Amino acid sequence: MNLPDKLDILIITLSDRAYKGEYKDLSGPMVKEKAESFLSVSGLKGKIEIVVLPDDAGMLENLLHRSVPDYNIIITTGGTGIGPRDITVETVRPMLTKEIPGIMEFIRVKYGMEKPNALLSRGVAGIINNTLVYTIPGSVRAAGEYMDEILKTVDHTIQMLYGIDTHQKH
Repeated sequence: MNLPDKLDILIITLSDRAYKGEYKDLSGPMVKEKAESFLSVSGLKGKIEIVVLPDDAGMLENLLHRSVPDYNIIITTGGTGIGPRDITVETVRPMLTKEIPGIMEFIRVKYGMEKPNALLSRGVAGIINNTLVYTIPGSVRAAGEYMDEILKTVDHTIQMLYGIDTHQKH
């Protein structure tokens, strides 16, 4: 199987208030900026789109079902906490065909050592069919920290997803 020649990325911001226009989505554009930088440095092409949804499980599930065939990576921001409207993890996790727990566990531990509130994030990472899916916090700072760590693994993750063995054989 060949690697994709482009990486199309969908960013979904989940926020009742941003959806209603009560405040401007800041985490989605910041994630987009980091993704654009990654594509540029990697020499890859691809489209990056942002959609803002309310904290609504049905709308999120519907958008994911429609979008998975068209995107290599989907990143959600928001809804990973423990509040009553935080529905992202419960919606995404059952849709995953494979979960990749290590990246989120690492991020929580790394940032939680300095900022214990980081340990309250319940974000998940995994695959739906051939699409990588990451659920990250909605705070701009936390989303940036998550993206910094996630992007370090994307090249290798894509290679593994497409069956390319880059491990050294001894």
